Amino acid sequence: MKNITVIGTGYVGLVSGAGISDFGHAVSCVDIDESKIASLKNGDIPIYEQGLESLVKRNVVAKRLSFSSDVPNAIEAADVVFIAVGTPQDENGNADISAVLKVAETIGLSLNGYKVICTKSTVPIGTGRKVIEAIKENSDASVSFDYVSNPEFLREGAAVRDFTHPDRVVIGAESQKAFDFMKDVYHPLYVNETPVIHTNIETAEMIKYASNAFLALKISYINEIANVCEEVGADVFKVAQAMGLDGRISPKFLHPGPGYGGSCFPKDTKALASQAEAAGVPLKTIQGAIDANSHQHSRMVDKLRILLDGSFEGKTIAVLGLSFKPGTDDVRESPSISMITALLNESASVQAYDPVSNENMTKFFSNISYKNSVYDAVKDADAAVIMTDWNEFRSMDIPRIKSLMKTPIFLDTRNILNTSELEDTGIVYDNVGRKRRTDS
Repeated sequence: MKNITVIGTGYVGLVSGAGISDFGHAVSCVDIDESKIASLKNGDIPIYEQGLESLVKRNVVAKRLSFSSDVPNAIEAADVVFIAVGTPQDENGNADISAVLKVAETIGLSLNGYKVICTKSTVPIGTGRKVIEAIKENSDASVSFDYVSNPEFLREGAAVRDFTHPDRVVIGAESQKAFDFMKDVYHPLYVNETPVIHTNIETAEMIKYASNAFLALKISYINEIANVCEEVGADVFKVAQAMGLDGRISPKFLHPGPGYGGSCFPKDTKALASQAEAAGVPLKTIQGAIDANSHQHSRMVDKLRILLDGSFEGKTIAVLGLSFKPGTDDVRESPSISMITALLNESASVQAYDPVSNENMTKFFSNISYKNSVYDAVKDADAAVIMTDWNEFRSMDIPRIKSLMKTPIFLDTRNILNTSELEDTGIVYDNVGRKRRTDS
């Protein structure tokens, strides 16, 4: 068992800290935000993530997981220190690593013996070297440490399972001692023969960016194929199904929709593209994915506008789904933000509903009406648009929906509704890459 300190109690830090404590280690999750630490000590989980609350509670009760705002003390007590603070996108499209470097300085000042310093945050290639320098500049030269890059591959909505049952563990370590330390941290996974990829620091950093950028590229690709399908009379659902049966392609991330969002893909694609441009090797495919995604957001707005005869002015629109994907309350870079912004800019009224994300979206829009159910949201609406594929939207009572709406018009950007049922009920609809009915 090792003493682990995780600095940062956001999405990555909290899931990682709780997961590592479940492996049997003593973990202290620390944050300078004292109100957040107070809430965690009180048992309040700040994010919606399936299985996280029970994971945290189980390990707190077992006294393997604790929370503190005393960062220096937690660093001093640790064998391994994980950096899991935010790296938001700056105005130039680069990742802002100032918080990571600030933590590195604090680690240097608190270094009291050999430790492995490990970055979990998603950082540009080359950040590890800067972290090492920041620690050295602020620590006693007689105290040694090793640095490791250990990127996370957590899907929001499935993060707990992804941490405890990962496809692989990437460890960018340049000393055998540090690698052995990290193998011990992940011992339950190692003995279960989870692939452990041992690389240098820069390779580990690149693996994270390359993985996210590829998935974003795959999403943008199928979205563009869907747009072509609409014009030539093909069905993208069947196209994607047949493509996915090819073992070289796989069906994952071949689901057309309104474009990707969230805290990772938008930020990471832009950061990688920006870094590649600065290195003199522009990534034209990734820049294409970024541009295609922006266009897809706009295309969904255009689709809804066409259904409403070219204008949103004076119309009431029900927006169903606010999070960027189901299973999470994260609304960062959600396609629904683009949709709601366009509606408000063109003098529409918005009635919104999401099973878990209403409160988070109030940080972006305080001037829309948030409802407590699908049926409340569609009441007296001129049109409804599904932006997130929550399961409860799949089983809506369509005849009841029609009876509640002012005009029965639906845009299904996630392709989750049965088009035959929509037609039989007399609802005008459009979706993504399949047949549509634009007349009543």
